[in-house]
Amino acid sequence: MQLKIMPKKKRLSAGKVPLILFLCQMISALEVPLDQKLLEDLVQPPTITQQSPKDYIIDPRENIVIQCEAKGKPPPSFSWTRNGTHFDIDKDPLVTMKPGSGTLIINIMSEGKAETYEGVYQCTARNERGAAISNNIVIRPSRSPLWTKEKLEPMILQNGQPLVLPCRPPIGLPPAIIFWMDNSFQRLPQSERVSQGLNGDLYFSNVLPEDTREDYICYARFNHTQTIQQKQPISVKVISARSSRERPPTFLTPEGNASHKEELRGNVLSLECIAEGLPTPIIYWIKEDGTLPINRTFYRNFKKTLQITHVSEADSGNYQCIAKNPLGAIHHTISVTVKAAPYWIVAPQNLVLSPGEDGSLICRANGNPKPRISWLTNGVPVEIAPDDPSRKIDGDTIIFSNVQERSSAVYQCNASNEYGYLLANAFVNVLAEPPRILTSANTLYQVIANSPALLDCAFFGSPLPTIEWFKGAKGRALHEDIYVLHENGTLEIPVAQKDSTGTYTCVARNKLGMAKNEVHLEIKDPTRIIKQPEYAIVQRGSTVSFECKVKHDHTLIPTVMWLKDNGELPNDERFTVDKDHLAVTDVDDGDAGTYTCVANTTLDKVSASAVLSVVAPTPTPAPIYDVPNPPIDLELTNQLDKSVQLSWTPGDDNNSPITKFIIEYEDTIHEVGLWHHQAEVPGTQTTAQLMLSPYVNYSFRVTAVNNIGQSLPSKASEQYFTKAAEPDTNPTAVEGLGSEPDNLVITWKPLNGFESNGPGLQYKVSWRQKDGDDEWTSVLVANVSKYIVSGTPTFVPYLIKVQALNNVGFAPEPAEVMGHSGEDLPMVAPGNVQVNVVNNTLAEVHWDPVPLKSIRGHLQGYRIYYWKIQSSSRRDKRHIEKKILTFQGSKTHGMLPGLEPFSHYALNVRVVNGKGEGPASPDRVFHTPEGVPSAPSSLKIVNPSLDSLTLEWDPPSHPNGILTEYTLKYQPINSTHELGPLLDLKIPANKTSWILKNLNFSTRYKFYFYAHTSAGPGSHLTEEAVTTMDAAGILPPDVGAGKVQAVNPRISNLTATAAETYANISWEYEGPERVKFYVEYGVAGTMASRQVDIATQGWFIGLMCAVALLILILLIVCFIRRNKGGKYPVKEKEDAHADPEIQPMKEDDGTFGEYSDAEDHKPLKKGSRTPSDRTVKKEDSDDSLVDYGEGVNGQFNEDGSFIGQYSGKKEKEPAEGNESSEAPSPVNAMNSFV
Repeated sequence: MQLKIMPKKKRLSAGKVPLILFLCQMISALEVPLDQKLLEDLVQPPTITQQSPKDYIIDPRENIVIQCEAKGKPPPSFSWTRNGTHFDIDKDPLVTMKPGSGTLIINIMSEGKAETYEGVYQCTARNERGAAISNNIVIRPSRSPLWTKEKLEPMILQNGQPLVLPCRPPIGLPPAIIFWMDNSFQRLPQSERVSQGLNGDLYFSNVLPEDTREDYICYARFNHTQTIQQKQPISVKVISARSSRERPPTFLTPEGNASHKEELRGNVLSLECIAEGLPTPIIYWIKEDGTLPINRTFYRNFKKTLQITHVSEADSGNYQCIAKNPLGAIHHTISVTVKAAPYWIVAPQNLVLSPGEDGSLICRANGNPKPRISWLTNGVPVEIAPDDPSRKIDGDTIIFSNVQERSSAVYQCNASNEYGYLLANAFVNVLAEPPRILTSANTLYQVIANSPALLDCAFFGSPLPTIEWFKGAKGRALHEDIYVLHENGTLEIPVAQKDSTGTYTCVARNKLGMAKNEVHLEIKDPTRIIKQPEYAIVQRGSTVSFECKVKHDHTLIPTVMWLKDNGELPNDERFTVDKDHLAVTDVDDGDAGTYTCVANTTLDKVSASAVLSVVAPTPTPAPIYDVPNPPIDLELTNQLDKSVQLSWTPGDDNNSPITKFIIEYEDTIHEVGLWHHQAEVPGTQTTAQLMLSPYVNYSFRVTAVNNIGQSLPSKASEQYFTKAAEPDTNPTAVEGLGSEPDNLVITWKPLNGFESNGPGLQYKVSWRQKDGDDEWTSVLVANVSKYIVSGTPTFVPYLIKVQALNNVGFAPEPAEVMGHSGEDLPMVAPGNVQVNVVNNTLAEVHWDPVPLKSIRGHLQGYRIYYWKIQSSSRRDKRHIEKKILTFQGSKTHGMLPGLEPFSHYALNVRVVNGKGEGPASPDRVFHTPEGVPSAPSSLKIVNPSLDSLTLEWDPPSHPNGILTEYTLKYQPINSTHELGPLLDLKIPANKTSWILKNLNFSTRYKFYFYAHTSAGPGSHLTEEAVTTMDAAGILPPDVGAGKVQAVNPRISNLTATAAETYANISWEYEGPERVKFYVEYGVAGTMASRQVDIATQGWFIGLMCAVALLILILLIVCFIRRNKGGKYPVKEKEDAHADPEIQPMKEDDGTFGEYSDAEDHKPLKKGSRTPSDRTVKKEDSDDSLVDYGEGVNGQFNEDGSFIGQYSGKKEKEPAEGNESSEAPSPVNAMNSFV
């Protein structure tokens, strides 16, 4: 029978006696036990234990050492062959063999050459049981040849051209390592543009001026001999061109569109593509018929080299490298074939048989091509070896039957193909040996009660002995109902009790004899701590004591040790330890911690701990309310596929009852470190039944909550990995929209890792035309979110389904979603386009809808392009600006607002879908009717004389039609600022100036000027002007209707009294009624501010008499200036400047309207005066503040003066007669005080 001894299970040490087991397994090579007594008389065929590598490259400067070590009993002798013939080492004085070994030492350092000893060597180790042979060891000396002499011409090329600097290193053994450096031995920088190829050449995708240098040097390093050879420097000069012409990529290496690469299994596959181009190309790699292996794929040399480690036959196929830059792309296909030198499937193993037994040697190898198996016996081909009737060869197996001692031999299995060979030695050793027990006699085993006991019985014999155990001198054989008998001879007592104490006998038997051995077992009482240290809270400065009483077996001597926080006690005299106690005196805060009592014996160890808390020596503190302590002792029970029960122990509630527990989980497969809410339970509950999802590696934690807040989370529970299942849900947000007219892009929101329910998540994408009878077309795609269906008709409705699946199965049937293939531009323009002009700024457009089939997409609406048709002269000066209006949906009419009156327009209509616009309808031309013109662009009054004024103007900037005439209205303003009769004058449209005659001398006139078209009058401009005085400078009396003689006003007795925050001013007045008063005031040293309607005060009159006198003088001056055409009081100017068309009349007496007293307290505001040339633009008109209401855009300076300007409010049209409501300018009134 074949000997098999199974390894023993866990064993208990039984003192210092070592036990050595003889392991004889078919899985690994058989080893003879190293027991010295056994080795003295146990024979064994030779086994090669060490040899030199098959391909052995030596350093020619050192002695050659060819290793060959072997073991056997008796010790083997060694011999060598060289190149297939016997190598007689005695005839060569330079060759010696190491004593007790087959290792050859060839002394070439003193004399001789390494090349003399090149060849194929093989070692044979032989004894009386057989012969083992080594591999064929090929000896070759390393070589590091020099570069051949060559003259290198300088390379001159233009900026942007490609360049290859050849290296062509000499052929050495082993091949040299190539690198490029300069004269300073600095490596040349490499990048995506400049890099070294696998052949050592230096490639430039495009050269730059900075590449110019004279010392491009290729170096070859031969590591075996530690030498470096240098090529002659190469000079490169790059000429800067004005502009480098960009070009698409082309490959520098390899050449052509395809190439082939062959590599051996287990090696590193290196594929290279280097391209030139401008800009520098980027290299990408793909495998045409598969994906690149993730963990074995590496990119080198800026992705120009693809490396796959440990290649196998599965890596064969077509690999494509793609070089791409903005001007194009090029690809090269490399066909890779992976061959394989022979490799073992089952290598032959040593056999130890007893006479008459059967056995077999199996030698199975694989490779590409399939290796050939041949057998040798003791180094001789089995075909010519002596015949053995017990041996039968069946291909890769040798079958042995009824072996005898003469069948012992060493067999060699050789598996070879064109890429290499494997050689394995396996001996067949036929032994007849009676049983031997290798465990020391009378070994004593000591075991703690209720623990397992392991009693060893290591043995050897051939045939394999049977093992039996007995207890006591006359006991029966022990059986496996209570004991466990291991195949290696060990007896296991699973639970040793006191009655297990005794002597046990191991008996080994085979047909050649018997052996036995006795061992002894003692069962000891366990060590226990019967008085444990207790938790303590002490005040600072007091003394604390911990007690630890130990009970142990009387035959064992325990040692008791104290630890603080799992470390040694502090080296402090305050800590004292006696037999059962630890005492700490004068306790301080640093003494707080966990104290542990540890009791050790030679067989077991026990411990107990207590926590010491140190507090301040104060009265009993008030209870501290805080968040709870974290829960502890999390445990998972009732573990089912989709549920588990979690239990825990609450932490301290810190004087506030726990109201609830929050349970969270972590998925360590999909979202490591991210905790999710699982459940909440009341604070009185400490268990929870949790529902789980498939294929999740759960960890749980619990947080306690009270009225104060939330505790820290507990420590995580043990992990629980649920089984995988098919997905429960399908992807959401499924849509089908085409990106091109001939495709359908199906998108969806993928499932997350938690929803996948298992590994291998994929999607089954299905589609078919909605209105056809086609079957569903389906594809399986990886875990992506998009799939593109090509070759679809344009804008056709499709039904779409996306179903999730994994390695377990499919999700439920998904819902169907309707989508559309890609849209294309509409083919037909809207027809029957009609335009209805509503008024001079608005038109309505109607059109017929286009057929739905011609839209070829989702109808977005209709778009109207319209533009103003310019005259031929203006078309050259300004680009025609087209305006666009879009009408959503299926509307067939729309309004065009904002048109210019009296203009020609053209328009067309287009239909719009998601792809864009369709063709335009034929242009439709329409024109808008005339409108009223804008105000004249400007109005100037020049050349004043005694009785005439000249008016000059510019036509309206927007006539909005054909001008028919101008209207000029004007009226005089007398010395009392009353308006005279309104006169009307029509002026032909072709005029731009007019002389107005027969006017009164030295009289102010107000003018209203506007233009007419057939649609009516437009906006007007206003202006004022004064005729000159006569030569004597004396004004004649006012004559005519509506004239009123002015009365000179008089102010006297002006007084002022000042308080902290205000002043009272009073005065006496003589003059016309219904006037307004303005008071000017200021701070000394600053410009005066203005205040209106100060209440009259009567005190402090004497102080202000001088001021009153000064004011009286100023008033007289003001009236003189007024009579000369200057400013005039507020109320009178209000009457004089009011718009005659809107000035109200009092119902009772027919007099003109006045200012309201409600305005009397408003601050004064200063306006701009009329320019001296009397030119007034429409937006610069100097109107009163009343006309602008709250539209004044200004502010006051620090000194009270007004800054800013009026907003551009239009003048009101004049009215017939003397009616006027224009407000006077308070600024002009104030100027009368200056």
